[in-house]
Amino acid sequence: HEKYSPFLGLMDATTEKFVAARSSTVDSTAAMRGCGLANLTWVGVDKEELRQRLLMPEYLRLAMRDCIKRKDATAIPDHLLLPGGGVADMAPLAPMVVFINPKSGGRHGPVLKERLQQLMSDEQVFDLTEVKPHEFVRYGLACLEKVAAEGDECAKECRARLRIMVAGGDGTVGWVLGCLGELNKDETSHIPPVGVIPLGTGNDLSRSFGWGGSFPFAWRSAVKRTLHRASMGPVARLDSWKILVSMPSGEVVDPPYSLKASEENELDQGLEAGVDAPPVAKTYEGVFYNYLSIGMDAQVAYGFHHLRNTKPYLAQGPISNKLIYSGFSCTQGWFCTPCVSDPGLRGLRNILKIHIKKVNCSQWEEIAVPRNVRSVVALNLQSYGSGSHPWGNLKPDYLEKRGFVEAHSDDGLIEIFAFKHGWHASFVMTELISAKHIAQAAAVRFELRGGDWKDAFLQMDGEPWKQPMNPEYSTFVEIKKVPFQSLMINGA
Repeated sequence: HEKYSPFLGLMDATTEKFVAARSSTVDSTAAMRGCGLANLTWVGVDKEELRQRLLMPEYLRLAMRDCIKRKDATAIPDHLLLPGGGVADMAPLAPMVVFINPKSGGRHGPVLKERLQQLMSDEQVFDLTEVKPHEFVRYGLACLEKVAAEGDECAKECRARLRIMVAGGDGTVGWVLGCLGELNKDETSHIPPVGVIPLGTGNDLSRSFGWGGSFPFAWRSAVKRTLHRASMGPVARLDSWKILVSMPSGEVVDPPYSLKASEENELDQGLEAGVDAPPVAKTYEGVFYNYLSIGMDAQVAYGFHHLRNTKPYLAQGPISNKLIYSGFSCTQGWFCTPCVSDPGLRGLRNILKIHIKKVNCSQWEEIAVPRNVRSVVALNLQSYGSGSHPWGNLKPDYLEKRGFVEAHSDDGLIEIFAFKHGWHASFVMTELISAKHIAQAAAVRFELRGGDWKDAFLQMDGEPWKQPMNPEYSTFVEIKKVPFQSLMINGA
């Protein structure tokens, strides 16, 4: 479930900045500063003190473990419960669980898991290949709530103070956030905040909330300090966005794991689809936290993604990934449209309409698609493509002129911008120039229509797919803000 950075082969030099761990204190410090987990200091963190801060009482850990194994929140053995209920003073100051994707971080995954278990306990570290986040929510957290409801003050305090760390890439973090979102159905449930140990490629969620861009080489001491910071860090909010893809029934599509088939077509009725709407529609829906893109960048990502799935031995490290990704960028025409193709067919203006709904406004309005753009991005975070900020830090006069506001990840707005081609994207991603600004919106609807184009390419938080297009009827991609916000631990 990892994120594939849309400009993996172009801009992210972070993971190559240090090629080997150094033994000296000076070199270790430089490596940690250059590789992420920013703002770490060399103030010592006592291992036992940290353990007391994070470790839940054994009877609660074992009860949660058994409920998850049996997939039954009520399957709590009597001998695990303290007579008369636990005392609140037994509850740690910052009880914590960690989800780890052992496939992330290269060779570091398994040893990092072992290190985390040493610092906390086996029962508080969940291997995502063995325990899925929704199983923890439905059975582990539910077990804790059941024990608390029976008068156990320690369980009650642990549930209220619980924090979660995710060791993985942006895709893994989004997976955990999505499962925790289930708790919003019960408005009385406390939502645990989430922090990140960055093990992925892009790590834009991690960067946006101060956890750095990659896994440090001095990882053993860094993990201890990271858990210490996570136990005390302030909580920030993160918008999440629901996407609905409605296409003519009968079209064959292989959506990413984050898009699920839906029985109902919930397109906003305030904007008529008109005669272009298919008489019978097939619908998929999902949630994203970082971005949705349409166009050439998604086409390149799709080719890279397909290669990694079919020939994983060709893409086994960051350097080989970047070389392969760069090759796809050139062969697909991202940097230079092949002469045999009609350049006019490459512009998204030929197949795309954009409607937006501004904040506190119930009316939809159409926004012109700029000429010659070949990729359109709807962005939620300030970090994109492994640490770049394509929207840019815009001056107040420009914001006022365009009717924009300063962009934040919790402002209820999504930024829409475009790239003209690979060279334009390269300059934007190195922050020499800003992207082509299109709009800020509280809701967006993209309408795709075929004709000479048989397929469009889209990607959502690094998961690309090929979207078939019908020459007679439109495919609609609608984005709306999820009513609740996710909670993140700020590591900065």
